[in-house]
Amino acid sequence: MCGIVGVVATGPVNQLLYDSLQLLQHRGQDAAGIATGQGSTFTMWKGNGMVREIFRTRNMRNLTGNIGIAHVRYPTAGSASNAEEAQPFYVNAPFGITLGHNGNLTNTEQLKSEMFRIDRRHINTNSDSEVLLNVLAHELQEGTTSYTLDPATIFRAVAALHRRVRGAYACVAHIAGHGVLAFRDPFGIRPLSYGINETDSGTEYLVASESVAVEGLGFKFVRDVAPGEAIFIDMDGNFYSQQCAENPSLNPCIFEYVYFARPDSVMDGVSVYGSRLRMGEHLAEKIRRQISSGEIDVVMPIPDTSRPAAMQLAMKLGLEFREGFFKNRYVGRTFIMPGQSVRRKSVRQKLTTLPTEFKGKNVLLVDDSIVRGTTSREIVHMARESGANKVIFASAAPPVRYPNVYGIDMPTRSELIAHGRSDEEIQRLIEADGLVYQDIDAMKRSVSELGPHLKNFEASCFDGVYITGDVTPEYLDRLEAARELAGGGEGEALSQLNLNLAGAD
Repeated sequence: MCGIVGVVATGPVNQLLYDSLQLLQHRGQDAAGIATGQGSTFTMWKGNGMVREIFRTRNMRNLTGNIGIAHVRYPTAGSASNAEEAQPFYVNAPFGITLGHNGNLTNTEQLKSEMFRIDRRHINTNSDSEVLLNVLAHELQEGTTSYTLDPATIFRAVAALHRRVRGAYACVAHIAGHGVLAFRDPFGIRPLSYGINETDSGTEYLVASESVAVEGLGFKFVRDVAPGEAIFIDMDGNFYSQQCAENPSLNPCIFEYVYFARPDSVMDGVSVYGSRLRMGEHLAEKIRRQISSGEIDVVMPIPDTSRPAAMQLAMKLGLEFREGFFKNRYVGRTFIMPGQSVRRKSVRQKLTTLPTEFKGKNVLLVDDSIVRGTTSREIVHMARESGANKVIFASAAPPVRYPNVYGIDMPTRSELIAHGRSDEEIQRLIEADGLVYQDIDAMKRSVSELGPHLKNFEASCFDGVYITGDVTPEYLDRLEAARELAGGGEGEALSQLNLNLAGAD
C-alpha cells in the first residue's frame, strides 16, 4: 500500500507536498519522494525511510515550482526495499513525465516483454510502477505527432493504458510543461480523491489517496475520482475530466476500511471511522451468539486501528471498555514492515501493558485483523503475563485466507495463519482461550450500510475472488517464488507456530 499526492498551486508546492506526505505516512514507511516542476524542468528528491528522515531544508529549497507530485511507499509482492525503487519515477520521452503509483499490476511480466519487443522501452528496476510509467509514456507518444498535448490526447492515452494494464492502480503524473494527470483503475480498487482551494491568485488543486490529505491542508474536498476516470489540471489551473474505461465498476478494497486508511478519511462516500463502528456492532452480535454472558469482564482494543470497533462492541454488549495496551508511536506499524523477524521483534517495543487492567480478569482483546498470527500470539502472551485470567481474541475482519495481489503485502499463502486452517486451529496457534472472527457478509455490510451505492468490494484476501479475472494458481505460485527469492525466511515464524500446534496434540 502506498500514498500518492499531486498538486497544482498558485505558489511553491514543496511544503504542501511534504505536509501531504506527513498526513499519508501511515500508508508507507519504507520510502518517500517528491518531484516538482518549473516550466519543462523537474527537480526530485527521494530515498528510503520516513518522510521526516528523508527531507532536509536543503532538499526542500531545491524542490522549486508551483506543480508537483509525491509518494510514500511500502514494498509489495516481493519487491526490494531499495532507493532505486523509491517513487516518483521519471522518464524523459516523449515529454518528460514523473509518476507515482499506488497499487500492484498483475500483468507486469507481459508488459515488460511488450516494452522490450514492441515499444522499444527499457525498464531499469523491478518495480511495476516504472512499467506503468512507460506504458503511459508510450501511449502519449503514439497519440501525438507534435510536441504539444491537449486533454483529449491525454485521455486517449489513458484509455489505451486501461486496455493494456491489469491490476490495481491509482496514479498521479506530472507531464513537463503541461500539468498534472491523475487516474484510477477501471475497478476502482485503490482510492483517489481531489479537492480545491480558492485563492486570490486562482484555484489550486490537490489530488491524494485519502481525503484526510485534502482537508488536512485546508483544501475543500470535492469528490473521489471515479473508476476508470482521468482528471487533468493544466499549468494555468484549468480542470478537465473524462471517463476513459469501457466498462468501469466500483469495487473498493475493503481492507482500506478495515485497516489501512486513517479513520478521519472518507473513501468513496463512506466514513472510515463510521464503517469501523459498524464492524464493532456486527462483531458484537456474533460474540453474543458464541460466548456465554458473564464470560467476559472487559473489552480492550489493540491500538490503534481497532479502537472504534472495540468501543462500539463494548457498548453493544454492555461491557466495560478499558485501555490495557499502550502504543509507542515511534515504532512502525508491524503489518507493513517488510521482514517477519522485524515484525516479531517490534511487537513488544511497539506495545506495553498496564498490568492493573488485566489482573484477574477475563479479557476480550479486539484487533482489526489477524494476518500472520505472530503479532496476535505475542499480544496474548503479554496479556497473560500481565495477569489476565482468560484471554479471548476477536477480529473485526474475517480470516485472511488468501493472498492479496492488488497492493497489500500478503502475497504468500504460507504466511497466512488462516490459510487452510479452521478457527479452532488458529485459536490454538495464537494460544488464546477463545477466538471470534467477523463474518465476511457482516464486514461488507459494515461499509455498504453507510454507502448503499457500494454494491461490490475487492475482498480477495477474505473470499478468494480476484475481480480482475486474471489471477490464477500459477500466478500465485510465481509471486511466492519471487517473494522467497527477494526476502526469504518469511515462513519461519509461522512454521514455529505450526510446531507448537503439533506439539499440543
